[in-house]
Amino acid sequence: MVPENVTLAIRKFAIKNAIDYGKADAGSVLGKVIPQARGIPVPELKKEVQKIVGEINSLKKNALEKEYAPFKEEFEKRAEETVKKTEKPKLVLEGAEMGKVATRIPPGPNGYLHIGHMKQAVLSSELAKMYDGKFFRYFDDTNPEKDRQEYVDAMIRDHEWMGFKFAKTYYASDMVDKIYDYAKQLIKIKKAYVCGCSREEIKEKRFAGKQCKHRKQGVEDNMALFEGMLNGKIKQGAAIVRFMGDMKAANTVLRDPALLRIIETPHYRQGTKYRVWPVYDFNTPIVDSLQGVTDVLRSKEFELRGELGRQILGALGLRVPRIHEFSRLNIKGNVTAKRIIRKLIAEGQLKSWDDPRLMTLMALRRRGIRPEAIANFIMKIGMTKSENNLPFEMLLAENRKVIDPIAKHLFFVANPVRLTVLGARKLDAHLRLHPGADFGFRDYETGEAFYISKDDADQIKKGAILRLKDLVDVKIKKVEKNGIVADMHEDIGGKDSRIIQWVPEDNHVECTVQVIGPLLDENENVDPNSLQTVSGYVESYAEKLDEHEIVQFERFGYCILDDKKNMRFIFISK
Repeated sequence: MVPENVTLAIRKFAIKNAIDYGKADAGSVLGKVIPQARGIPVPELKKEVQKIVGEINSLKKNALEKEYAPFKEEFEKRAEETVKKTEKPKLVLEGAEMGKVATRIPPGPNGYLHIGHMKQAVLSSELAKMYDGKFFRYFDDTNPEKDRQEYVDAMIRDHEWMGFKFAKTYYASDMVDKIYDYAKQLIKIKKAYVCGCSREEIKEKRFAGKQCKHRKQGVEDNMALFEGMLNGKIKQGAAIVRFMGDMKAANTVLRDPALLRIIETPHYRQGTKYRVWPVYDFNTPIVDSLQGVTDVLRSKEFELRGELGRQILGALGLRVPRIHEFSRLNIKGNVTAKRIIRKLIAEGQLKSWDDPRLMTLMALRRRGIRPEAIANFIMKIGMTKSENNLPFEMLLAENRKVIDPIAKHLFFVANPVRLTVLGARKLDAHLRLHPGADFGFRDYETGEAFYISKDDADQIKKGAILRLKDLVDVKIKKVEKNGIVADMHEDIGGKDSRIIQWVPEDNHVECTVQVIGPLLDENENVDPNSLQTVSGYVESYAEKLDEHEIVQFERFGYCILDDKKNMRFIFISK
């Protein structure tokens, strides 16, 4: 039983769809209502959608407009909000000068890039262009336990796919010796010391605002201890180098944070050359300053750490880059946390990092999301600091603008039902590959037998007149369990004809379409209905497609050919 609130939503969206396009489309309405119908089995929901869409499509124009009137203001207001959301904000780097800007991205190669990383990357790239500046790539690879060449290679591929152009690429691990020099400088000016307290003791005293006993060590003792860390006399976990901040600071980041620690694990790039590794908060401000970065763009979760970077650079007499902060990019119903994704993959709830339900770049690429769409989506969000949890539909809307002009049009029938047209003469179907572009045609010779989708077949009644799109009109003679029988109808293009997709009996290919929904349900668990498979027939032109080519299955949606051998498509969007 479909709840009343969901039934009302179905009716509302069906009315709006009919107002916009003349007739409501069950697939479009289903796509709109699914987010509000969690927990309802899709077959049951689909049946209710088809029933209501049938009712709405039977209304005359005056009756339809009367039904629409109560919802008109709501939809118009929503349209205005959408326009406002999609207006491109004016981007400004406070304090920046034309021709004197250098931005960077600092990917840590400890996982795969996701759409959240792209906010910083796209904004940094575009602002560098706006200010006629430079854009750098800086691999922050100072954690041998997590950093891998596999991730570096994947990030480089993702950056190339996004079309980023870097003035230079550099690695934190190549500058460790230089970082050691700056650590020694801080020790000499009594702004850093070597601490041998346990992790628990450090945590307890930082929380209480109490100084560590090692804070009083002299410069010579600290230098000797640091040398012991470097040469292996001090074992992993026995000592760290800490910044001498303020143990009473309201900003707890400043309470003598760690700067360097011992990690014995061999490094993917440096091997066993180093055993003492700097933390992000120490090496990154220094590297930014040395490499000429003028403007750092980052999410505001790092806001409290900004003051630490400024104090470190101030103590060392190094230039301080400008910092610009913005809110994180979050997509509703999805997850980007690496630890959660690893857990879901280990449990078998996700297949891999490119599972099309994920927001990793490799998953989005596989799903048919274009890099231009990602960039346009992010530029429209801009550098706002207000928290946002955006609907995936906003990205899909940008993607449709990119793929619509290039996607070939094909007919696809889901859950096929045989349609026999008695006495049908042989016809030559000459179908355009795109209604607005010169992509050529696909040509078929047809006979008496066709296949249409079950959704269309379920709505057909005896005596109905149908238009097989771009081919011929037929009049329904029989509706039977094993198929539908029709006669040719001579009133070609009659005003009462309902247009449906079809594939010829002798020119189609079996295929499947994976349909993606939000990964997480309202309880933040993996939704078992987030990945469903629709089986059907696609016209045989599909065999000429390239793997990963994007097409539009008319009245079904945009799809990408994910696996040509098995003729498996992934649904992108309506």
